[in-house]
Amino acid sequence: MTNTRLVQLKNNSGRAVALVDEPNLILINNFSSVYEMALGAIDTGIPLKKLITDNLSANKLDYDKIYNGQSEWKLLPAFDHPENPMNCIVSGTGLTHKSSAMSRQAMHQDGDVKPTDSLIVYQWGVEGGNPEPGKIGVQPEWFYKGTGYMLKAHGEPLEVPPYGNDGGEEPEVAALYIIDKNGQPHRVGFCTGNEFSDHVMEKKNYLYLAPSKLRQCSIGPELVIDADFKELNGKVSVSRGNETLWESVATTGENNMAHSLANLEYHHFKYEGHRMPLQVHVHYLGTNAFSYSIKLLLQHNDLMTVQWDGMGRALQNPIKISSEPEELVEIKSI
Repeated sequence: MTNTRLVQLKNNSGRAVALVDEPNLILINNFSSVYEMALGAIDTGIPLKKLITDNLSANKLDYDKIYNGQSEWKLLPAFDHPENPMNCIVSGTGLTHKSSAMSRQAMHQDGDVKPTDSLIVYQWGVEGGNPEPGKIGVQPEWFYKGTGYMLKAHGEPLEVPPYGNDGGEEPEVAALYIIDKNGQPHRVGFCTGNEFSDHVMEKKNYLYLAPSKLRQCSIGPELVIDADFKELNGKVSVSRGNETLWESVATTGENNMAHSLANLEYHHFKYEGHRMPLQVHVHYLGTNAFSYSIKLLLQHNDLMTVQWDGMGRALQNPIKISSEPEELVEIKSI
């Protein structure tokens, strides 16, 4: 069964939503964003897949040209708040995969054979992150990346800012949510993600994890409505020109994680501030492969590629390393 996949687009006339029908994109009438479609499905009680089918147009676009940046149409992040990026919270959960926990352990171990806090938190997940239905499991690690202003689309560069020490890919799947008018969270779907982070800053001290996450990140190009998050296999690579510097297989999904999706969702949405009406959430679900594990330091224009089987086309982003000096931000009194 083929998954239902959507993209968000823009041109000089505005935004649009389209259904992926390889090698084409079919424009959808009456809606200009997935956000608008999701609210429409909630308000009318019509399943999102039927809403898509009922509003398909006859207009087809060449997906290759758009994907390769050769069209007036440009890809947008697969999901966002179309009117106010401040109403989109971008966050994630770390230490969900053993290899990630072991990499964090090595990063902060410094010869000490005792388990670090990272490994301890991961083990808590192994022991208590998959509660029985209706039960509450152990709390996972959680981090904040910023608002919707941090989200970038396929093909857009991810920047290491002047105050950053490094930038590196983190190939993940992101879960996408909308809060209805009554404060009820709804999962819209999943998409490929690159939870771009500053690993050099994080290595200095584990308490620097929080600021190391405050970076741009990307999702897309496609949103998958009916993906099965039990078992996902994929690949990630970093290339420089025609040379592949590093590549790895990647696995994710509940079968490969210390926490169930339901447990991760509960601990994110238990906070009232995460259930504000008409809010959007993009939540990264962790990784088990990234190039910093072999101490690869990415350079300006290196290309990061992430692809998951069944999740549509690969997400590609070049890295942009700012050459500007860090400048003090002046704070003014009122």
